[in-house]
This record gives sequence, structure tokens and C-alpha cells, in this order.
Amino acid sequence: MVYLKSMTFPNADREHDFIMSVKRTCYDSFYPFRILSRNDLYRLDFNPVTILYGGNGSGKSTVLNVIAEKVNVRRDSIYNKTNFFPDYVTLCQTNIEHTIPENSRIITSDDVFDYMLNIRNLNEGIDVKREKLFDEYLDSKYSKFQMKSIADYDQLKKVNDSRRKTQSAFVRDSLMQNIRELSNGESAFGYFTEKIDEDGLYLLDEPENSLSPKRQLELVNYLEDSARFFGCQFIIATHSPFLLAMREARIYNLDKEPVEVERWTELENVRIYYDFFKKHEDKFL
Repeated sequence: MVYLKSMTFPNADREHDFIMSVKRTCYDSFYPFRILSRNDLYRLDFNPVTILYGGNGSGKSTVLNVIAEKVNVRRDSIYNKTNFFPDYVTLCQTNIEHTIPENSRIITSDDVFDYMLNIRNLNEGIDVKREKLFDEYLDSKYSKFQMKSIADYDQLKKVNDSRRKTQSAFVRDSLMQNIRELSNGESAFGYFTEKIDEDGLYLLDEPENSLSPKRQLELVNYLEDSARFFGCQFIIATHSPFLLAMREARIYNLDKEPVEVERWTELENVRIYYDFFKKHEDKFL
């Protein structure tokens, strides 16, 4: 599915005209002006899967943030939105083939990191509560408690529970929810499967962060299936050779001047991996 068919960005002349037209101070940052125009990036045409490849500072994240702002998709984390960001977005134009669904969103590394941090804090809180329940179990099981008034009823139930159940059953049943602690990779992968729904436009900024190679391959399968069978469109900024190799992906090399569409096997990072493993090929025999 293609919701966003293409997008154009202001060229160097339009950027210059705008910058000269505003009253500026020495503290002004004109970001995102002069970022994409450096490599003559003025238009992107999108497939069901489109990938933005390039080194740090090439403008991958800038493109995603500009698109997200222009088409008004959801986001969780704040980003570097300067005073002139709305002006730049106004100068951009979109060609929308189908109405962009409301569940569409941009997912950044900060979103995934915050999610994993919340999971970790939640699990740490449960661990603390679990330790307290261990102590409560022992105190209740071996106490010489006698009920003296209705106010002691809750304590009586706790004593009876502790004497009727094993320690592990007592603790498990006392917790509101038994949440299994997840590894960082499992948490990160779970975030994508939770946020990516059917029929949506999703902008993913370096989704490989916090994912092992195995998890990256699982994510690739999930994204490919979502694009092929469940009406999703993806625009992805990545360095990952696993993601770059996604089926039928259109890949823009933002390191080229002007920006060009290339095959994943032609990209510098991928060629470095290839040359390295080729050099050590005999070690794998």
C-alpha cells in the first residue's frame, strides 16, 4: 500500500530567499534549512517500503521528522523542532495517493529507549514488591495471630492464605499481574509489534538500535508481511544490512550528491561487511 506517493523539499534558491526575508539574530538556527539541499535532495518518491541510507548528518532523521510534521502523524518523543521548522515544512509539498490513516506514526530510537526503560522500572518495582511478599508470607504463616475485631479480617485472610498455599503461589497470587522480565531486545521488538497496526504509514528512525541481528531479521519479516498483506507503508532510516535487504525496497543514498536510488549491495557499509566476511571466508568452512 502507498499512502504517501511523493514529497518535494525546497531547493537552495527557495531556502536562500526565505532566510534573507526574515529578521534574524546571532542566536538563530535555521535548521532544517540547508540540510537536505546540500546534496540536492529535492524530491522523494515512495514505495510500500522506502529506505533512507546515509551517514550521520546526512539528513535521514531530518527527512523523517519533516514528513511526520507535514502529514501530521503521531509521535511519542519530542524532537529538535527549531523556530523555523514550521516554515520549512510549509515550503514542502506532498502527493498523497490514499488518505493517511489515523494510526500512522513515527517511531524513533528515543521512543524505543523510553519504552524499555519503563519496562525495566516496572520489573524492578515488581521485584521489590515480590521481596516484601516473601517476608509477609513467612510472617503470616508462622504468626500466632488471633482475630480480635472486624478490622483484623484482612490480616486473617492473609494468614489463612499463607498456611494454605506454598510461598511461590502466595506471592504469585498476591501480585496484581505476573509480568515476565524481558531482555532489551525482546522489549524493543515488542514495542514495534505493539505500535505497528494494520493499514498505516510508519516512519522508522534506525529501528535496528537495541536489536540483535536475530531480532533484526525478525523485524524484517514482520515489516515485509505488514507491507505485503496488511496495508502498511514504511519509510525507514537505517544502516542495517538486514533492513537494507528488504524485498522490493526503494533505497535512497543520502551520501550521494545528488541523492540517488541504489541497490543495497552497492552501498558502502554493506560492501565493507561483504569485504570483511569475504576476507575471512575460510574461517567459516
